[in-house]
Amino acid sequence: MLPDIDDDLWGAIGDPTRLRVLNLLLVGGPGTASSLSRELPVSRQAVAKHLAILERSGLVHPEHAGREVRYVVDPDQFALACAQVGRVTRAWEGRLRQIKAIAEAIQKTRNLGDQPSGQ
Repeated sequence: MLPDIDDDLWGAIGDPTRLRVLNLLLVGGPGTASSLSRELPVSRQAVAKHLAILERSGLVHPEHAGREVRYVVDPDQFALACAQVGRVTRAWEGRLRQIKAIAEAIQKTRNLGDQPSGQ
């Protein structure tokens, strides 16, 4: 069983374009849909839709300045997302260790069966 995960948060960070948007905001600071679209291979409208999903998950929030809307990463929610990724990573690392141990046991059994009967 996977650790408890927030489906909205996981869905928001599970998209490569949204990850790139988050990265741009983390590295470059607040950005608008227009400024972000200049850095991405998608339209301003597509970036706006990605920002809406990130906003619903709480990862970003808008700051209004006149007609301009700049998006900022929410540090607390981003920390939760990082912790969630860490929990899932640790869970899968444990599963992979189990799979490796099983595969090694199977290989060892096969190797013993391949030896000539006099040994």
